[in-house]
Amino acid sequence: MTLRTRILVLISALVVLAGVATASVLHASVRADRKNQTQPGGPRITTGTVALATGSGSRMIFRNMAWGPHRDELTTVPASNPSGPRTASKVKCLRFYAAAGTGVCLQSVHGPVQDTYRAVILDTRLRETARYDVPGIPSRARVSPSGRYAAWTAFVGGDSYAGTNFSTRAAIVDTRTGKLTPSLEAFRVVKDGRTYHAADVNFWGVTFAADDRTFYATLATKGRTYLVRGDLRARTLTTLHTNVECPSLSPDGTRVAYKKRVPGLSKDAPWHLYVLDLRTMRETPLAEPRSVDDQVVWRDDRTIVYALPGDYGADLYTVPSDGTGKPRRISTAAVSPAYVN
Repeated sequence: MTLRTRILVLISALVVLAGVATASVLHASVRADRKNQTQPGGPRITTGTVALATGSGSRMIFRNMAWGPHRDELTTVPASNPSGPRTASKVKCLRFYAAAGTGVCLQSVHGPVQDTYRAVILDTRLRETARYDVPGIPSRARVSPSGRYAAWTAFVGGDSYAGTNFSTRAAIVDTRTGKLTPSLEAFRVVKDGRTYHAADVNFWGVTFAADDRTFYATLATKGRTYLVRGDLRARTLTTLHTNVECPSLSPDGTRVAYKKRVPGLSKDAPWHLYVLDLRTMRETPLAEPRSVDDQVVWRDDRTIVYALPGDYGADLYTVPSDGTGKPRRISTAAVSPAYVN
């Protein structure tokens, strides 16, 4: 091959690569523009007032996933009509939760080189009262029943719970004083009645009891997961049960709903939903046959709400908490629900 031929081949290769790069950029731009355009058949959404305490009946607030100008905004619907017209707030969140007029909104901050993340504490009118840096991709968010404490989980290495090659950071903040516990690794772990130390411990999925002291979370170590009960005053975490991930405490404080790894399922979708009675430690499998990667929400003491993949990212489903019935989709293009009154 002559020098001239080699140069022509090199130029041709560069032209092809430039074309591929240009096409990729254009495709990404078109996709981004499409997400900003309302799609036919989607939910009706208008801008309005969204509050975390309404005084006018129960409402569901959630992250809207429908393509259009309100994508990723917190939106609200009557709890009795979750598939009805939505009111959008202009506040955008990746993950969200609220209780007693206090909200936590996990947001991305787009930078010139890479995105960063933050947790924003919101008052009842969705006004920011405090913000905290989040060290990785936001994953879970919760607020205690009284509104005093907020918690969040972020991936600081890896980006999926399905495998084992990931690292998480779970934080809790006192919304009254602003005191932040940036990682539950600062708490003493009690496993099998003894203080436990290991370099590989991970925590995620905090859920709070009503006493502003007790909480539950997942501890992972040595390839296994555990439900742990946390004590905010004693700063301890005590193991209670194995194979529990992303716990969610029932309103009456007696049960935990969670996702459990089931042998024989795909390594990318290994979970089924269960409810654990905290007094008897009896497990009840729920009637959802699909793998659920979510920290579920209790609609009331009898009903579980959770997200599954959908056409716009996620849809919300409900199923009875006693193992009976069958799953039912209640809202499309929605994730991170919270119920407020």
